[in-house]
Amino acid sequence: MHTEVLVVGGGLGGVAAALAALRAGRSVVLIEEFDWLGGQLTSQAVPPDEHSWVEQFGVTASYRALRDGIREYYRRHYPLTAASRATPQFNPGAGYVSKLCHEPRVALAVLEAMLAPYRASRRLRVLQPYRPVAAETDGDRVTAVTVQHRESDEQVTVTATYILDATETGELLPLTGTEYVTGFESQAETGEPSAPAEAQPMNMQAVSYCFAVDHVDGDQVGDKPANYAFWRNYQPSFWGDRLLSWTAPNPRTLETSRRSFTPNPDDDPLAVVADQRLTGGDTNLWTFRRIAARRHFVPGAYESDICLVNWPMIDYFEGPVIDVPDASKHLAAARELSQSVFYWLQTEAPRPDGGSGFPGLRLRGDLLGSADGLAQAPYIRESRRIKAEYTVVEQDLSVAVRGDRGAVEYDDTVGIGMYRIDLHPSTGGDNYIDVASSPFRIPLGALIPQRVENLLPANKNLGTTHITNGCYRLHPVEWNIGESAGALAAFCLDRSTTPRAVRNTPALLAEYQSRLVAEGVELSWPEVSGY
Repeated sequence: MHTEVLVVGGGLGGVAAALAALRAGRSVVLIEEFDWLGGQLTSQAVPPDEHSWVEQFGVTASYRALRDGIREYYRRHYPLTAASRATPQFNPGAGYVSKLCHEPRVALAVLEAMLAPYRASRRLRVLQPYRPVAAETDGDRVTAVTVQHRESDEQVTVTATYILDATETGELLPLTGTEYVTGFESQAETGEPSAPAEAQPMNMQAVSYCFAVDHVDGDQVGDKPANYAFWRNYQPSFWGDRLLSWTAPNPRTLETSRRSFTPNPDDDPLAVVADQRLTGGDTNLWTFRRIAARRHFVPGAYESDICLVNWPMIDYFEGPVIDVPDASKHLAAARELSQSVFYWLQTEAPRPDGGSGFPGLRLRGDLLGSADGLAQAPYIRESRRIKAEYTVVEQDLSVAVRGDRGAVEYDDTVGIGMYRIDLHPSTGGDNYIDVASSPFRIPLGALIPQRVENLLPANKNLGTTHITNGCYRLHPVEWNIGESAGALAAFCLDRSTTPRAVRNTPALLAEYQSRLVAEGVELSWPEVSGY
């Protein structure tokens, strides 16, 4: 198979990259390993983590179209109350983590609708479920990628002029010989205040298998997981209690704090204020990442709220899942941890009334497209990262370093993003690292490998460090990275040039940035302060 632009990985960055290249008139082959496109928003089941100004500015026009489409899907198809239907900034789950918490399947429907006309015209071909297994190179260029069906030996080799790695873990980097890093860089390498003295390439953020639950009448308790006893008694040295408890470190202060859990509180979803400048939102874990608030819907439509479990206690940091021979063992253990958390919630979790367990909790795998109740794919927070022409470091955007100057204003900006530097506990035994961030730009130099000419990162695998990955890894930033990479591939095809030449030729850079602006990509921030 041949195409102009090959996008390997159908998460948010991959879909955005494909759409950008398609809008520019190019042909695209899109590869995805799991049953759903959308990555962390759908198959990984993570409601969007977004900055506080998302309703006004700070995202691309196409990402805003995705958000608007999700709200319109609810208004068109769901039995909303009149008040909820009329709310412009309708938040289906009324979760505190985001201004738009919603069911993953709704996002999938909107993403598929955005791609539908290009599928129909055959300018977009989607190979699913396939994963990359090999690549061919010629000097500093990638010439082909071979992908294999997830459940058989069937293989397809795709040749392309531009190859975009939008996989969750940077799978193409080792396959193509593209230079990359993993884990913690050393302070001597990066100068970062939060970096360790020595590099720790196997020290990576926790992975998680998310799941959704509701709470109904009756005893919903199933079989005890085989390794439940291990996880029930597991206590990290820095946690302050067992992992399976309502106690966990506060990410921002590292003080031991206690969460609450109250299924189906009779709260008013229209009164919820989701703003991470004010709070992380995780005081009550039920409403933290709630994806369906039953009072948004006409009486009787929902038996219960629906709560998405992406909580501290499901973070698996016993070992990395990248560049290790036993990755499958660790992923299986991460699944067992999530299954054990659910069983603990049903049977032993302390209740506000002094009792134990919530036997009415029920897994909602039907909302996640899975048979076992867990998300189809693990939530991967940290990827392999290219050795780039420019690497974003902590002191580029940390509020503690930059103060009121704001983040570094890269001249080669190809987009913007904002999130706290938010690192979960890691496989090296580190606690949270949670640092205030300034609204930042995405430099083109971070999208260009030091050597390889036609491979571009389109996910979390761009030129960041372990530290700055913590704020570049969230939904709208991943989308912007992918969109700008797809637009760059199309621009280089139009102008018979290379990404490196675009960055280093002022006239080409200005023309490319003008195209991004015309497509609705914001390249700078108004006067706002970080948090």
